[in-house]
Amino acid sequence: MHVDILQTQNRTSAFLARNPNGKIPLLEIEPGTYLPESNAILHYLAEGTPLLPSARLERAQVLQWLFFEQYSHEPYIAVARYIVRYLGRREEQEARLQEKMAPGHAALRVMEQHLSQRAFFVAERYSIADIGLYAYTHVAHEGGFDLAQYPAVRAWLGRVKAQPGHLSMSEAAGAAAL
Repeated sequence: MHVDILQTQNRTSAFLARNPNGKIPLLEIEPGTYLPESNAILHYLAEGTPLLPSARLERAQVLQWLFFEQYSHEPYIAVARYIVRYLGRREEQEARLQEKMAPGHAALRVMEQHLSQRAFFVAERYSIADIGLYAYTHVAHEGGFDLAQYPAVRAWLGRVKAQPGHLSMSEAAGAAAL
């Protein structure tokens, strides 16, 4: 079901009955059973697949990068994109946007350093850590982040894009709206 947050469809009583936090995404696992939070959904869907390593340390490293995405990456890169794409670069938004730039670049530098030594984030193979970080990184330019200074991140984006079943953010949004 498509939920338009710009039209506050995530604040309706029907949506809030499914997720009192009122945020998307929200996965309906079975009728009446819902799971919110993107990284919890990734973890749930990846269980028992190669996208979630079975080794204890590697599973913890996947979680490490998913927590990094939520606390050090998404609040800056995704929010900058939201400001530019949906609110517009109006004067009243410019200070808020600029506050996101330095921490966003700090997150990209962490990713760059890590990826300069390896192909993927965990265990040298594609996992949900890569999926979680790819989502807003591949559209970071829409928030004003120039990835030219991050060659390892750009190479990693190419490796993720080459994965079977890859969908960009716009392709995934189009598929969800069907």
